[in-house]
Amino acid sequence: MTEKTWLNEYSKGVPAEIDMSEFDSVVDILEQSCEQYADQTAFVNFGRELSYAELDKQSRAFGARLQALGLKRGDRVAIMLPNLLQYPIALFGILRAGMVVVNTNPLYTARELKHQLNDSGAKAILVLENFAHTLASVIDDCPIEHVFVTGVGDLLGFPKGTFINFALRYIKKEVPAYDLPGAVRFNDALKAGDPGKLERPKLGHDDLAFLQYTGGTTGVSKGAMLTHGNIVANVQQSSAWMNQLIEYGREIIVTALPLYHIFALTANCLVFIKFGGRNLLITNPRDMNGFIKELGKEKFTAITGVNTLFNGLLNTPSFENLDFSPLRLTLGGGMAVQRAVAERWKAATGVPLIEAYGLTETSPAACINPMDLEDYNGAIGLPIPSTECKVIDAEGNEVSTGEPGELCIRGPQVMKGYWNRPEETAKVLDGEGWLKTGDMACRDEKGYFFIVDRKKDMILVSGFNVYPNEIEDVIAGHPKVLEVGAIGVEDEKSGELVKAVVVRKDDSLTVEELREHCKKELTGYKVPRYIEFVDELPKTNVGKILRRELRDQYGEPRSS
Repeated sequence: MTEKTWLNEYSKGVPAEIDMSEFDSVVDILEQSCEQYADQTAFVNFGRELSYAELDKQSRAFGARLQALGLKRGDRVAIMLPNLLQYPIALFGILRAGMVVVNTNPLYTARELKHQLNDSGAKAILVLENFAHTLASVIDDCPIEHVFVTGVGDLLGFPKGTFINFALRYIKKEVPAYDLPGAVRFNDALKAGDPGKLERPKLGHDDLAFLQYTGGTTGVSKGAMLTHGNIVANVQQSSAWMNQLIEYGREIIVTALPLYHIFALTANCLVFIKFGGRNLLITNPRDMNGFIKELGKEKFTAITGVNTLFNGLLNTPSFENLDFSPLRLTLGGGMAVQRAVAERWKAATGVPLIEAYGLTETSPAACINPMDLEDYNGAIGLPIPSTECKVIDAEGNEVSTGEPGELCIRGPQVMKGYWNRPEETAKVLDGEGWLKTGDMACRDEKGYFFIVDRKKDMILVSGFNVYPNEIEDVIAGHPKVLEVGAIGVEDEKSGELVKAVVVRKDDSLTVEELREHCKKELTGYKVPRYIEFVDELPKTNVGKILRRELRDQYGEPRSS
């Protein structure tokens, strides 16, 4: 193993190793902060503030209600919500009851939702009413026994919450009709739950906390088993890395990335709960003007995001009118930060955009650039405390400094494995705890790591993984399609967009018809933006599609 030269580059005060003994579980982190910062605001959404004391009481109530319904320690409970106050209450209620959180994308199609609920074996779910029709269409084929439904305005009080719910249901008509017999309103579940009756199980580092689903190269998403120890480790690692910039009990963090995504879940929700921070939840960051209006109400000190989010803010005129004087921390991850965006961000805010790197399988942080870095350097950063990184060749041998190879990571934040998929686990985790990332990287003499290419054919759309095989499986199911290959094409806003290269079986097939077919089966960001019809696809002599040639020949952002 190469010497850990990266330790010499650590900012002053950052330890080489973290203390895992401080917290036995994620619940311990929450309970310590709820006691220490009881009267302070934990989360704010649409102007409604939720204090640490309220978070404590209401999460206890929800956990107690789950137990009263007969759910047991280790049972899986799904959350299908955007960023709302209901999310942290449900999250901590599930964990405090000793159960496992299954984060679920609210934009899932019926097919995607059905797979995740069946694969995880989830027994209960909390769903936003806007998406309840999707659940209703598959619930008879899933193990779900208990359904909780909530509206966007349910925790916002009268009259604001009532007006928002009315507007979404009857004016904007964003709540399609659904039929879920026996479903309980989330507010009613909170009222029925007795906080004093929560049976708090003793949780340890080996207990499962999350099934965090991530795309698979086979087109089937897999549940990364993240234990309480994995998450505690990453909270300790991340907080140690940021500690010199932080004022406990005084930080205001902007959370625009969805909390069901591992980046925001750990970096924003959990780390800043440990800091006693005030968390501004943005429910719809795509409404840039509305987003910036919310930012104008807060003296925010920290913000995280993906490159596309920062780019969107910078290209919205009202952004430049914000007060950036309190801002001290900007962290970018989920996808590569572009130099042009990083430089524009610093020019606009006076604060550098610090790039970080991680995976769902690493809870997620593995490498982060130093917090005192002044300018963009193109690196994904240094391995954080208690983390080792190495770059290997195809035979598994470590390569020399500067040489490209596959990036491997070892540390206490690395997942336990994939849920019920030992063969998939064995492909990425070896007996010594090294995780193969599938990303091609190199390392410089100081210990900084740089991503140079992707070993996998994964397409990265605004920080979300899209795997070609899944797209191809859906498109190949159309009766007028003979063959298909999916690739990513560069896009200034999203990093990459999906393009499908299709050989038609029936020449009457149109781009519009095929795109409509995809919309029924795929989440929006997976639907091909470009569809090009061709006579044949480049293949090997055994019929395997040559993706590199496919990209070389058809990598232009155009449709037929």
